[in-house]
Amino acid sequence: QSYCHRLQHDMYFLTSTSRLNEQVVDKIVLQLNRVYPQILTNEEAEKFRNPKASLHTRLSDLLKHLQKKGDRHCQEFYRALQINAEQLFNDLPSRKILKTPDPTEIDTDKEQYMLNDRGPVFFLACFSVAAGLALFWYCCNSETQVLGRARRVLGFSPIIIGRHVRNICLLYLEDISRN
Repeated sequence: QSYCHRLQHDMYFLTSTSRLNEQVVDKIVLQLNRVYPQILTNEEAEKFRNPKASLHTRLSDLLKHLQKKGDRHCQEFYRALQINAEQLFNDLPSRKILKTPDPTEIDTDKEQYMLNDRGPVFFLACFSVAAGLALFWYCCNSETQVLGRARRVLGFSPIIIGRHVRNICLLYLEDISRN
């Protein structure tokens, strides 16, 4: 799709109320005049920056003027819009059409969000539950010598778990081994 057709498609969106303010339109016109002098001449830039005319009229005239000039001029307008109003540029209807994904393609941003939406606390909680269940299963297995191995593991873990928790676990293991 050519930039002129895209600009025609986006014209209503851009000229609707409060999308672009006066400063952004002035920055775009100045960029098209100064950075790319072949896009707007000094006279044209003064015409589109005239504060006596309404913003809607100036913007509509600018967009029509660029469409008459050709695809390169419309492309430079989109570049200036992206530089000066990136959020608005990303919200353009023509951009949304271009962004529609192929149904067979995997959206990696969405997939990344789906995998990481719980956060690190959820991961630590799940890991703690899994480690606790593994330790419980290991300690309750009647085929192994529970007390000796558990005492060695829990004896060297005052940093990982608190001293009181370690004492409670050791008492529990001794009570189980007596039964």
